[in-house]
Amino acid sequence: MKVVHLALSVNAEEQSCSFAPYKTLLEVLREDLGLTGTKHGCELGECGACAVLIDGEPQLSCLVLALECAGRSIETVEGMARGADLHPLQSAFADFGAAQCGYCTPGILLTAKALLAHEPGPSRERIQEAISGNLCRCTGYQQIVEAIEEGARRLSEEQAR
Repeated sequence: MKVVHLALSVNAEEQSCSFAPYKTLLEVLREDLGLTGTKHGCELGECGACAVLIDGEPQLSCLVLALECAGRSIETVEGMARGADLHPLQSAFADFGAAQCGYCTPGILLTAKALLAHEPGPSRERIQEAISGNLCRCTGYQQIVEAIEEGARRLSEEQAR
């Protein structure tokens, strides 16, 4: 079987790995790089559990071949924290009880981070639209939307300092 060797930029760090060319980014992140925060969900691009940021944009890692990521910047949920400090979205999710089982949370956090990078003060409707591809079976979305609103407020406050 053919193996490819590739350098990937993951969470602002260069990573070298070898893998079968048919592997998805999801598989390489979890199996080869040990970044298990990105979740296996439907593996059909329908649930959003595997969402990561590629060049700052949310992408479903189950639908992206790892080979397509050469020279691109990949961010997973493990890259959101700032050292020992959680990202404002992560702390808002904890404070608002937005994660129950937590399986969908990494994909939602990264999708929300991308939204707030483009729209620092999105409306509730815009938040709902942005996360519409991320399925949650536990919360009913109310706490998630409120946590994203609070995360946006905290980020804005942080940037004002």
